[in-house]
Amino acid sequence: MISLLITIIMAIVIGAIGSAIAPGGMPGGIIGSMIAGFVGAWLGSLLLGAWGPVIGGFAVLPAILGAALFVLLLTLLSKTLNRGTS
Repeated sequence: MISLLITIIMAIVIGAIGSAIAPGGMPGGIIGSMIAGFVGAWLGSLLLGAWGPVIGGFAVLPAILGAALFVLLLTLLSKTLNRGTS
């Protein structure tokens, strides 16, 4: 039970850091940060592997970079879709 809580907290922290790095920011508050953290951890480990410190099941550095990339891609997609509807 405590490991699940640590995993969720780490996903929120990683998503918040990734959102702060990328321009645009992740919408959705804590839930948005958690989603960005989980997707960023998956994307970061897929692209960069599992190097650096591991906390709560996340390789922290690739997860932060993956979260920033995910937020950047969402921002670009959002701008593209909003431009098409105007």
